[in-house]
Amino acid sequence: MMVSKKVRRWFYTVLIALLLVLLSAMLVISRQQALELVYHPLPERAELDTDPQDFGFAYQNVSRESADGVELHAWYIPSQNGAAVILQHGYKSDRSELLEEAAMLATHGYGILMSSIRAHDENEGALIGFGLNEMPDLDTWFEFLVAQPGISPEKIGMLGNSLGGSMVIQYAADNPRINAVVAHSAFSSMADTINTSIRYYTDLPAFPFADLIRFWAERELGGRIEDIDASLWIGQLSPRPVLILHSTTDIVISQESGELLFAAANEPKELWQVENVDHASFDQQLAQEFELRVVAFFDRYLLD
Repeated sequence: MMVSKKVRRWFYTVLIALLLVLLSAMLVISRQQALELVYHPLPERAELDTDPQDFGFAYQNVSRESADGVELHAWYIPSQNGAAVILQHGYKSDRSELLEEAAMLATHGYGILMSSIRAHDENEGALIGFGLNEMPDLDTWFEFLVAQPGISPEKIGMLGNSLGGSMVIQYAADNPRINAVVAHSAFSSMADTINTSIRYYTDLPAFPFADLIRFWAERELGGRIEDIDASLWIGQLSPRPVLILHSTTDIVISQESGELLFAAANEPKELWQVENVDHASFDQQLAQEFELRVVAFFDRYLLD
């Protein structure tokens, strides 16, 4: 039986209308998800409920203003051996994330600066720049650290978790006074990891939402995702050393990130890559070996 032109026209009209509704819904959902990913206002942040004193260490509660006027907060444990390590937390976290690492290193005599960045912790700002905006924050903490008594400026290292790992690579690439870097579950580039991370943080399929979320996020950030690329910066660390820690079963960032960073780095470089360890959890799931490897790394390059 022939279908009339009127019926066909009605069918295509309904189909087009449904497609437009679907597209509109995808645009609305992706924009909302992008806003949730790139903004972290103070009322949404967890309160700090522990500090270095709970781990047996005297510390200073430090406040500073970045070069572009953002008020920032950190904790500082004075050095006993002339060396110090800046610890940088990850995405939507705060300085307390690294208290166990701080206690571990402080036990071995290192001064510890538990830094925090804009749009995190108790700090001003709400927009997370993923490294596009945060370098003045890390520079603020570096300048604070080198001014402390008992610190040798040539004995400063950095350790970062996840996004913090990528940020310390970025910062150290531009600051030759950082003399050793540990990147714990750092992503190689935002472009490399966006599909994996979108699935993890939004529960949405990478296709078609990753590209849509990326579009909206770039509008908010005022920059390109391609510009967030630790694999381009890590080669600039040499002759300073880098230690890369990565799990090949990571579900938060791309599982290839560790190998990509290691391939892009120049000597001296080390890769500790394992299976069946959660994201940024070497310190918890492989605690003894984590301490042995990380302390030996900093001892070798900051103390010897």
